[in-house]
Amino acid sequence: MQIAVVTLFPEMFDAVAQYGITGRAISEGLVQLSCWNPRDFTRDRHRTVDDKPFGGGPGMLMKTAPLQEAIQAARQSIGQKSGSDDGFSTRVVYLSPQGRRLDQAGVAELAKVDHLIMVCGRYQGIDQRVLDTEIDQEWSIGDYVISGGELAAMVVVDAVTRLQPGALGDEESASRDSHARGLLHCPQYTRPQEVAGLGVPTALLSGDHEQIRRWRLRHSLGATWLKRPDLLSGVALNAEEQALLEEFKEEFKATRQSQQDPGDCSGAEK
Repeated sequence: MQIAVVTLFPEMFDAVAQYGITGRAISEGLVQLSCWNPRDFTRDRHRTVDDKPFGGGPGMLMKTAPLQEAIQAARQSIGQKSGSDDGFSTRVVYLSPQGRRLDQAGVAELAKVDHLIMVCGRYQGIDQRVLDTEIDQEWSIGDYVISGGELAAMVVVDAVTRLQPGALGDEESASRDSHARGLLHCPQYTRPQEVAGLGVPTALLSGDHEQIRRWRLRHSLGATWLKRPDLLSGVALNAEEQALLEEFKEEFKATRQSQQDPGDCSGAEK
């Protein structure tokens, strides 16, 4: 996968290219990452990259010509000209609070393209005509405003890299991540076996793979029900999952009741 980022601050992506899963994937050639700075395409001695918006008002917009040339240079770097079909899937994305909200399904969609070009806005944004002529999609990482698209682009780079074949040490890791199926991850535990008087659920110590699978699935469903119930409306639960979710709900309610009534010893199994 080739990823090109159009940004006024290419140095911000040094960390992405050097550390963690993305750094390893880049060093192993699974992902190629390049940056294109609109400032390099300016013509004036001050290398101006912003201009006043028509109609007045506060703030500035990114200057149109350098931004367009940077995007076109990024296209040409992967052998594609604007509007052409190079035989590979190419997508030019603008990171914007007005875009489609990024979720795991969106990450999986972007991870499948061969060439991903991300445009990072600054100031008050970019000229609408650049959006109309150069941008295929707008994406947002949430309903809030940050100072520029760079941090959002880093999120996308990290998320799509995780889904590239060979990027993770264990190929099952991505399929077990939160949101992979629309559910949150179950609670996890590691050594020591007791921390601050709290132990590890007996199911995870049993060595029984089926018992462990059911425990993890039950608590994945339960975590989603407790923390993000809105996600459950988008997941088609099979009979086993529905039964496990009901088990979790009953266990949770019994535990809460026993905590509210310390004298009642009929609470859920610990």
